[in-house]
Amino acid sequence: MSDPQQRRILLARQPSGPLSADDFLLDTTPVPDPGPGQTLCRNLLLSIDPAARAWMSGPTYRDQLEVGEVIAGYTLAEVVRSDVDELAPGTIVATQGGWQEYALVDTTTLRPISGRGSLEDRVSVLGVTGLTAYFGLVRVGRPEAGQTVVVSAAAGATGSVVGQLARTLGCRVVGVCGSRAKADFLRDELHFDAVVDHHTDDLRAALAAACPDGVDVYFDNVAGRVLTSVLPLMNTHGVIVSCGSVSAYDGEQPASLRALPGLIVTRRLRMEGFLVHDFEDEWEQGEEFLAAELESGRLTSVHDVYDGLERAPEALIDLLAGGNIGKRLVRIASEEG
Repeated sequence: MSDPQQRRILLARQPSGPLSADDFLLDTTPVPDPGPGQTLCRNLLLSIDPAARAWMSGPTYRDQLEVGEVIAGYTLAEVVRSDVDELAPGTIVATQGGWQEYALVDTTTLRPISGRGSLEDRVSVLGVTGLTAYFGLVRVGRPEAGQTVVVSAAAGATGSVVGQLARTLGCRVVGVCGSRAKADFLRDELHFDAVVDHHTDDLRAALAAACPDGVDVYFDNVAGRVLTSVLPLMNTHGVIVSCGSVSAYDGEQPASLRALPGLIVTRRLRMEGFLVHDFEDEWEQGEEFLAAELESGRLTSVHDVYDGLERAPEALIDLLAGGNIGKRLVRIASEEG
């Protein structure tokens, strides 16, 4: 009898410029057997994140992806075999399972998932995405009621949560996005106070009109042109929360930040980058807060799901082109198998 097989997606070549389907290879290989200290997991849901593009270009907070390696990615998975009693078969865990049907992972890195919310919620608003928004806004940005908060990529996974949380804190929320459909969604469904399309010819003027009292907190997911347009509008003692730089991930030339040092000094700005893992000891607290907000209706979970592992490259390419609203996921398998 032949060994059971699984599909996985590998990096076929180091990409140059915007991603294409030719940068990926769908491969078939035997399902691995766990050794001591390892757990075999069956991936159910895969998080599609813009950072995956950055990992292909060089080391970041993780090693660079090399040609022939499985594309890295956060997953919710089902335990198949483990030597730990607490991880019985069928237990749902969060892990870095990658773009593959089965993953062999270090047992100590697994996080069992509670029953609150759907699996889609556990990857999005109740997972790392929601925690990134929560800690980035509340612990790094520290906005106060009545202040103006601007968030870029506002219709995206993290930005959509940031904007909603800022509203619950009593802030005036201005979103920056890239399409009419996204702008309508932010206004009509998530109740942002104002929305600016970053494709406008004079982005700074559009932002100034949307922020007549200046900007107190800017939650930056994209860097580039949006960042340089927001900077002159920052109020004294304003805060720039640096969460990502999506504009540079897929080949766009970085915008000049020559004015940044002077503005930081004269307006006494604070610009701080962070990783959600900086707050890992507090994740349980953050999850409880987000779950309460979701259950109360003050927070809406927004996600779109592609079905089938083979669609992961398409899902990432479209995400980088701005095609998503909310959290982009790929369903690899169902709990029922």
